[in-house]
Amino acid sequence: MNCHLRNKSRLLRRIAGAALLVLASQAQAFDLNSDSPIKVSADQARLDDAKGTAIYTGDVVVRQDGTELTADKVVLYREQGALNRIEAHGKPAHYTQPKTADTAKTDAEAMTIIYAAGENRITFIEKAVIHQDGNVFKGEEINYDTATRVVTASGSRDGNDQDGRVEMVIQPRQKTGGESGN
Repeated sequence: MNCHLRNKSRLLRRIAGAALLVLASQAQAFDLNSDSPIKVSADQARLDDAKGTAIYTGDVVVRQDGTELTADKVVLYREQGALNRIEAHGKPAHYTQPKTADTAKTDAEAMTIIYAAGENRITFIEKAVIHQDGNVFKGEEINYDTATRVVTASGSRDGNDQDGRVEMVIQPRQKTGGESGN
């Protein structure tokens, strides 16, 4: 029995480690320090220079290079003349990061998606789901620290969604010609 518990514990650590590797490689976000412009299109816009906000509503699309964010409402926050925070709200809001040399394409959705450049964080809130290369990560809230590449997630606080737990589906590693099936 003790051996069984040790094996189960090792397996859980491996699964958690694999999930962190998958997620740590995926959330690249918008590059607010890039020379590439961020383009926004929407049905309506309200710019408030004094508050440093721009509120876009109605079929909002935010793009930079291949990264795309779509939502019903997006709020951009500027501080000291620079964009430092993006909040997207939808039913759900969608985030797409294209495939790169190092990562597979990433698709994510949540009712609210917040990118806080100053905090080096992307947060997916309420019914958060992230897909990458066949792997799926679900939770009520998923946080990704873009500086330390650490992912934290929590299940539903009220227990109504996913039994209050975080859910992961991790695909097996593809075998190369030299690997055995053991």
